[in-house]
Amino acid sequence: MTDAIEDDAAPTSNEIVDRTDHVARADGAVLRADEVVAGYLPGVNILNGADLYVQDGELVGIIGPNGAGKSTLLKAMFGLVNIRTGTVTLRGENITNLKAHALVERGIGFVPQTNNVFAALTIEENLQMGTFLKPKRFKERFDFVTQLFPTLAERRKQRAGLMSGGERQMVAMARALMMEPTVLLLDEPSAGLSPALQDEVFFRTKQINSTGVTVVMVEQNARRCLQICDRGYVLDQGRNAYTASGEDLINDPRVIELYLGTLARA
Repeated sequence: MTDAIEDDAAPTSNEIVDRTDHVARADGAVLRADEVVAGYLPGVNILNGADLYVQDGELVGIIGPNGAGKSTLLKAMFGLVNIRTGTVTLRGENITNLKAHALVERGIGFVPQTNNVFAALTIEENLQMGTFLKPKRFKERFDFVTQLFPTLAERRKQRAGLMSGGERQMVAMARALMMEPTVLLLDEPSAGLSPALQDEVFFRTKQINSTGVTVVMVEQNARRCLQICDRGYVLDQGRNAYTASGEDLINDPRVIELYLGTLARA
């Protein structure tokens, strides 16, 4: 779900993560965002100084209430939302407001929540679209990706538009992997799926990360996200409210009360 437009109000000081800690820990990060301010409409900010860093090989989750800026942060890092102030860097290179195709060339993949497959094309053709920069590597990448998603090889001639929502999500994730990304951004991959298909998405995400791909994941299913993540960020009003390991956030009384509801009793 796209984050709702909201006003410029920022969290109170006791809700904001200490930036000194962020700056110290973010040194050498493969991907980082610093004090990002961004939005969709002139004069209306969704992000009000958001910070994020991801170390090489990490799986990092972003959670928070509706309208907190989760998806906006992901899109801003991928050049889909204009950053007004602040910076995004990839391995030390300033990539702020670079277009998506330039970021793909630098090894960043992005899987949107909706409209994430070419419905009229077959599964195989969708995956071919993922190697448009390196078409000669299609077979090599296809063999690798279908080891992670074996059913896609079996159904390669089926039109993607005939697949279920969960199956289309697998195609979208597989197509992003065809680009051989070093960093993969996932925008609410489990949204709208049945519990069984959500389990599949989280399993595949962890499996992708285990191959060495750094993953940043925005999720509405906070509990499941934090269970598989190395670290997590809780966003509120476009800024960092809390950040810690996934395990620590799951057990943090403040996070449970504000964002996770009955998690403590689950």
